[in-house]
Amino acid sequence: MPASFLDFLAGGLLQTGWLALLVYFLIATQLTIFSVTLYLHRSQAHRGVDFHPLIAHFFRFWTWLTTSMITREWVAIHRKHHAKCETEEDPHSPVIKGIGMVFWRGVELYREARRDRASIEQYGKGAPDDWIERRLYTPYASLGLVLLLVVNVALFGFKGLAAWALQMAWIPFWAAGVVNGLGHWWGYRNFETSDAATNLTPWAFWIGGEELHNNHHAFPSSAKFALRRWEFDIGWAAIRTLKIARLAKVLRIAPRLNIRPNISVPDTDTLKALLAHRFQAMTDYQRSVLKPALREEARLAGEKLRALLPRKLRKGLSDDGRWLKPDAREQLRQWVAQRPRINTLIEYRARLSEVLESRSRDAAETLQALQQWCREAEASGIQALQEFSLRMKGYALQPARI
Repeated sequence: MPASFLDFLAGGLLQTGWLALLVYFLIATQLTIFSVTLYLHRSQAHRGVDFHPLIAHFFRFWTWLTTSMITREWVAIHRKHHAKCETEEDPHSPVIKGIGMVFWRGVELYREARRDRASIEQYGKGAPDDWIERRLYTPYASLGLVLLLVVNVALFGFKGLAAWALQMAWIPFWAAGVVNGLGHWWGYRNFETSDAATNLTPWAFWIGGEELHNNHHAFPSSAKFALRRWEFDIGWAAIRTLKIARLAKVLRIAPRLNIRPNISVPDTDTLKALLAHRFQAMTDYQRSVLKPALREEARLAGEKLRALLPRKLRKGLSDDGRWLKPDAREQLRQWVAQRPRINTLIEYRARLSEVLESRSRDAAETLQALQQWCREAEASGIQALQEFSLRMKGYALQPARI
C-alpha cells in the first residue's frame, strides 16, 4: 500500500494534527449552535430578529449540513412546546415525561414530534418554503450529514470521522438533552413563570445563550436572553455584531421595567407594564411578600424555616404546588390552611394573577380590577402586602434600546 495513501488515511488532505482538528471542531460546533439559537430559535420560531438573506441562508445551509433538522419542523415543535408547556401535549417536558427520558432520549422525542404532521402544519407557519427548501433541504435532509462526513474524512483522514461523530452528538446532547431537559428541571429562576423553566447558569458560551432558559420563557419573543447584569448571552453578542455590520435587524427585546414614585392609583402605564412583566410581578410578590411572611412564621414558632416547612414545599408555594406530587401538594395545602396569614397572602396572589391573566376583560375592566386589588391590599393591615401594592402601582415600561 503506497505510503502516500497511508498518509492520507492518517491526516487527510490537510495533514494536520489533533490540535488543528480541535480548532476546527470548536468553530464548527459553535456555528451549529449559532444556526440553532440565532436562526431557528430567535429568528424563525419567535421572530425576534431578522437576518440579511445571505446570513439567513448560511444558517439554513449549515443546519442542513450538520444536523439534518428541517426548519419548519424545528420551529413547529418549539412553538408547540411554548403553547403546551408542561402539559401532556408538550413534546419534551421533563415534568411530564421524566428528566431521564428527556435528557438521554430527547432525540427520540423530537422524532416522535416530527411525526405529528397536523401540529407541524399548525405551528410551522411562516417557515421557509422556497425552491431549495422543497427540492433539497426537506426531501434530502440526511444528505447534508453524509456530505459533512465525506468532507471531514477528506480533510482530516480517520481523525475527521471522530470529529464527525462528536458533531452528530453535539446538538442532541446540548439542545435536546441539556436545554430541553435540565432547563426545566434544575437551575435558578429570575422569574416565577407559569412553567418549570430554569436558567442553568449565568453564562455558557458553548450553547449560545440557551442556558438562560427561564429568561427566555418569561420573554419568548426577545432576541436577547440575558436580563441580569451578571448574565452573558453570546448569542446576543453575535446578533449585535451582525447588527453593526447591517446584517441583522433586531425586532424585539424584553422591555425594561421602571418604578415611578408616588403613584396613588394604578393607571394605564401601570397596567401596560404589568401585562408585559406579569412574571416579574409574581416574582416580586414571592420575594417581598411571601418569603418575609414565611420567615416571620418561623420566628413566631421559634423554629428554623427549614424545620417549619421543608425546602421542597417552600418552592411549591410559588406556584401553589403545581409541580409537587399529589401527597406533597395535599401536605402543603393543609400547612397553608392552618396559617391564616399565609393563606390570605396566597389568596391575594391568586387574585392578582387572575387579573393579569384574564383575556375576557377589556383594558378598562382590567384596570378597574387592578385598582380594586390595590385598595383591598392596602386596607389588609399586612405591611408587606401594603408595601408591595404601593411599589407595584409605580410600574411603568422603560423603552428598551435595541
